[in-house]
Parts: sequence; structure tokens; C-alpha cells
Amino acid sequence: MTPIERAWYRGSRWLTLLAPLEALYRQAVVRRREAYRDGRREIWQPSVPVVVVGNLSVGGTGKSPLVAWLVRWLTDNGWRPGIVSRGYGGKASSYPLAVTGQTPVAQSGDEPLMLAQQTGAPVAVDPDRPRAARWLIEHSRCNILIADDGLQHYALGRSLELVVVDGVRGFGNRHCLPRGPLREPLQRLADVDALIGNGGTASLANTDGEGVPRFSMTLVPTAWRHLTSGERYPVEQPPFGLDRPVAALAGIGHPRRFFDTLGALGVPHEGIAFGDHHQFSAADLPAAPSVVVMTAKDAVKCAGFADDRCWVLDVEAAPEPAFTEWWAERAEGWARS
Repeated sequence: MTPIERAWYRGSRWLTLLAPLEALYRQAVVRRREAYRDGRREIWQPSVPVVVVGNLSVGGTGKSPLVAWLVRWLTDNGWRPGIVSRGYGGKASSYPLAVTGQTPVAQSGDEPLMLAQQTGAPVAVDPDRPRAARWLIEHSRCNILIADDGLQHYALGRSLELVVVDGVRGFGNRHCLPRGPLREPLQRLADVDALIGNGGTASLANTDGEGVPRFSMTLVPTAWRHLTSGERYPVEQPPFGLDRPVAALAGIGHPRRFFDTLGALGVPHEGIAFGDHHQFSAADLPAAPSVVVMTAKDAVKCAGFADDRCWVLDVEAAPEPAFTEWWAERAEGWARS
């Protein structure tokens, strides 16, 4: 976590010095959204349902695991889902980029590659999200699209907006950038379709998206996966000794969540945190420990130089049953239309 991120979530008083910049940012954000709403900027509405899974704050909240859950549910229920992504951290020679499990991560970015490997669904990366959506509909015959992130990318029309919130950190000091972690004012929550608290909804105030349905989800560890061989082991039976700490690497938006999960599993560890979307190299692997564990998001960036010490803790989103029922009702409505 960077110094300013720590300040956002600790409520540091010096951040009031950034109030004038926050006011300018808020003004620009509101004007931009109004430009789409009143027709001064074009919105492309696909012929198929589009579900945006995003967040209001900077940093990881657990939206990608929820995207994977939605895609699996749709596939199991007869849909042909596709995933749209900006591909943050990747750079391709041309777009749209069709991402498969073998696409170089330097081209796709970490989250699109991870989702392609986890779901097997078509994934298209493009800074121009409507163009990626068109490609998926035309070339992969997708009849529903899930946008990983993109809550603020209004050029792509949407049928449903799901906002994932960190159940512990919430919205920090509840201010917009750069004074706080918010990409948009909290009033934006009134227009979304559901709030999903990763780890519960206790961090939400009663006035956050008042009247908008709220649901909880958790991230459930599912297996230990050997990064070089792909062998999988039950999460209850770590395939390495617990007599000494392992090195735990995390280049995600909220590394503490990963470290806490390891602790809950009884795995002694030394946490090594990097910035979100960190571009790993072989030099980032510690020399001393005999075991290195990491997240699936980081594993796609380390696969090219990983050694036999490297293990991945795979996790899946587990929304509460009420969300599954709510989601199924909306999907059934689209199927009938």
C-alpha cells in the first residue's frame, strides 16, 4: 500500500490540503457523465445484455473473482458469455485482442489472462470497450457480455451494474481522488443495480446507495496449485511443510487480504507486498525460502520464470444464496426478452 493509500484509509488530516483538487476532479467526473447522459457523447448499446462489474474506489475489491463466478453460472445455464476488459498493464500491437490461456501476459494484462484460464470463455481486450464488445458478438457469438471493471467507461451501454465493495476497508475516508480513493462521488451508488460486499456489508453506511439491493460474498480458497506442473492439492492439505514461514508474494490491490487468508489457513508466512498489477521479474522471487506462494493474478505474470518452489492459492467467489436468486431472476428476464 502506498503512503497516500494508507492516508486514505486512516483518515489522515493532511489530506484536507487536497480539497481544492478533489473539487476539480469531482466537477470533471460529473460533467463527463452528464455528457453521456444528455447525448453529447455517444453510447453504444449492444444487442445483447451487458453486465458491468466494477468498483467505486481505487484498488482491489474482488471484482474479478465475481466476474469468473458469473461467467461459470451463465455457462452452466446455457448462455454463451464473453468477457470485455481494458487489459490494464498489457500492450498489444493491435486491438481488439482475443485472449486465450496462452496469450502473453505482456499483451493481455494480468486479469484478462487469468479470467481466460479460469473460465475458458472468450475474452476480448481493448481500450475501446465498445469495439471489444462488437468483436465478441460478431466473432464468438456471445449472447451476453460481462465487463470486468468499466463502471466509469460510459461509452459501452449496459443492462446491469454491479459494484463490489471491500467489506473491511469500505470507501476509506469517503472522498474522491486525490483526497480519497473514490473514482466517483458516493451519490453514484444510487444508480447502480446492486452492491456486493466482499467480506460482508458492514463497511457500508445506511445512506450508501439507499434502496439498492445489498449482498455479501466471500473469497473461498479452493486448491493449492503448483505453478510449473499444474498439479492441484486440497486446500486443507498444503503440499509443503508448515514448520517454517513461506514467502507470500502479492501484487494486488489489497495484499493484506491474501496474507490474512494464509493466516486463516494456518500457513506461516512472510508477506511481501507489491503494487497492484506489479510487473514481476525473476528478481522478485526471494532467494532463501524453500516455498513461495502467490495469488492467481500474480501467477500469470510469474509463470515464465517460476521455479519448483512456486505455488498458487486458487480462490473462487462465493456469493450468498440471496444474490444467486436475485441474479437468476434477471438472467431469466433477459432470456425471455
